[in-house]
Amino acid sequence: MDIRSLSTAFTTDKVEESRDFYIKHFAAKVTFDCGWYVNLESGDPGISLQFMSPQAPEHQLVSGAGRIYNLTVDDVDKEYERLITAGFEAVAPLEDHPWGDRGFAILDPNGISLYIYSEREPSEEFKVFYQ
Repeated sequence: MDIRSLSTAFTTDKVEESRDFYIKHFAAKVTFDCGWYVNLESGDPGISLQFMSPQAPEHQLVSGAGRIYNLTVDDVDKEYERLITAGFEAVAPLEDHPWGDRGFAILDPNGISLYIYSEREPSEEFKVFYQ
């Protein structure tokens, strides 16, 4: 199998709110929007998210619980300041981690945790886990 891209679609009753959130705060671009389904792209080609309202009985609304997007940025301190100034609450504080990053987390409109980080040199304890 030759997978050309991988994306995640979330069933939500907050399609418009989700779209607007990612456009405003993460410079996402809409590549498809029919009202009940929206495709957003950000950064490099292949980085995309989809949000859709339920279209069939088996489409259950997503819960943000247990879901985390990891977003790598060049300057995590700058992004922290920008998002906190915009009124977001950090649900995980900005701090250095021994596994090799400095990061924090906020929540999106669906309660999905957005872990925003910049890479750092890992501690000796964690270097052995990198391949």
